[in-house]
Amino acid sequence: MHHSTFSATFVALLAGTASAVVKDWGQCGGGQGWSGDSECASGSGCIKINDYYSQCQPGAAPANLQPEPQQPPLPASSTGTPTATGTPAGTGPGKELQSGYYWVRAVAAPNFHKYMQSNPLYATGPAVLGDYTTAGQFQVVDGQLVQLVSGPGEKPEKHLYGIVSEERFINNNSLSVTWSTTKNSYGKFAWNGDGLTWSVADITRPNAAAWYVCTGQQMYINLGNYLYQTPSGCADQTIHYYNDKHANN
Repeated sequence: MHHSTFSATFVALLAGTASAVVKDWGQCGGGQGWSGDSECASGSGCIKINDYYSQCQPGAAPANLQPEPQQPPLPASSTGTPTATGTPAGTGPGKELQSGYYWVRAVAAPNFHKYMQSNPLYATGPAVLGDYTTAGQFQVVDGQLVQLVSGPGEKPEKHLYGIVSEERFINNNSLSVTWSTTKNSYGKFAWNGDGLTWSVADITRPNAAAWYVCTGQQMYINLGNYLYQTPSGCADQTIHYYNDKHANN
């Protein structure tokens, strides 16, 4: 009898302390005096509205961000204006746009008319946004982001491919992009209008065109919400193709 009463009481206590998942748009932890549940449903984040009320919002990044992990190492020349150092994969197509390719640039502050390129120039290394005088030339072919690195008229053409890391970096919500002589195997690039997007089957992105530009002008795919909880040292960007004969600032 005593054993039965103890068991029932213990189960009741466990039930009373179990935490439920808060539905989208419901109140969650973080408000003063709130003693209810704090865990939001998968894909939602607990967003502070004021000192007394926080709400589970779908698609929002978690309010409690993890410490910033290290970024992938940058080459010694980590400014936004790369130079052709090391062992370039090619001599480069020059400052006149070659047939079938595009310039790719940002069109908003703080990187207005900064252009995608590799660092070092025309070589394997991080994707960066840099000066128009060293702008790279690109195309999307069968889901691959292709950079032309051979000289004008050189046959066969030489290319580098944009590689997306499966490892997550800044805020556990960013994927680095680097250049390689081998093709990318994680996700696919595409044009959406004139915007450059990236997608993969196992990740639902709120904005497929969202990018971060961080330390050393290094580029990352932003898996989270655009213009929301931007990491320190980074800027939100979308990047777009541009097909005038010459890059300009």
